[in-house]
Amino acid sequence: MIVLDAGQVRELFPMKDAIRSNKDAFLLHSKGETEVPVRISFGVKENSTSQFMPAYVKSYVNRVGIKVVSTFPGNAAKGEPVVTAQVLLLDPEDGKVVAMMNGTEITRIRTGAISGAATDILARADAKIGALFGTGGQAAGQLEAMLTVRKFEEVRIYDVLEDRILAFIERMREMAGRFGVRLVAAKSSDDAIDGADVITTATVSKTPTFRGALVRSGAHVNGVGSYTPDARELDFDLIDRARVFVDNREAVFSEAGDLIIPVREGKYSFDRVAGELGEVLSEKISGRESPEQVTVMKTVGYAVLDVVAAWNIYNKAVERGVGMKIDN
Repeated sequence: MIVLDAGQVRELFPMKDAIRSNKDAFLLHSKGETEVPVRISFGVKENSTSQFMPAYVKSYVNRVGIKVVSTFPGNAAKGEPVVTAQVLLLDPEDGKVVAMMNGTEITRIRTGAISGAATDILARADAKIGALFGTGGQAAGQLEAMLTVRKFEEVRIYDVLEDRILAFIERMREMAGRFGVRLVAAKSSDDAIDGADVITTATVSKTPTFRGALVRSGAHVNGVGSYTPDARELDFDLIDRARVFVDNREAVFSEAGDLIIPVREGKYSFDRVAGELGEVLSEKISGRESPEQVTVMKTVGYAVLDVVAAWNIYNKAVERGVGMKIDN
């Protein structure tokens, strides 16, 4: 078995590769080449959860894997990651664990890459203005993914904790220079989305982060942060007016309050969701249908993404001789 730390995962799994890996995972899932139960989730303490996310990916990947992930919002006050995880990858021949790798870093990269893939698939090609809600552990990956797939001139950064906005912009200075983009501190949520072509939310908020009625025509929105039935970052006005896509129907329909809450209130129905990203990639359904259409992608993440990512990382690690080898 090889063990890979966060730095090795970053080295082996750049964002472009992660976006490609996620697209492969979406396609495999849409073709029925996966077995992925809804994650097992435990409320450990108030607002904190630990989850177990297994999957079997068939076809050319042919791997079983599991991610153990915990989300503890209180960690932010201690300067520690809100989301921490480990991923195990198994050999399909004998069932032994062949790799354990830093799942916190995989989660950060592949979650950003979900928005990157969705933006690449659904956003207008001429998108120039972006907005990012949240400056926590997921924010850097979300920003990098957006910048990887579209040539943005400006991205507005907003967080309810104002002092974190400028600190995040300073941390992202090198990335902004590399992509040639201006990062701007938004004064309010309205300011952040004013004229924005792509909006990404990656917060732990339980209530909508901006007013959907103010989103410009033709915009694309990635809803990333909320992952429980009682929490939503996107309001009903946005969901009602948009062509909505998900990464995984079963997971989103059982976990995402962004859709569950309006369904529960009788304002919305799941059959209004256009479909999964993998179905767009396989051309089973259309994606964006007009330049003026508002599109939304809601994700709660699912283990197929982690297993395909781990498979790609493991193959590179073996090829390059990277990782600490231990007996199992």
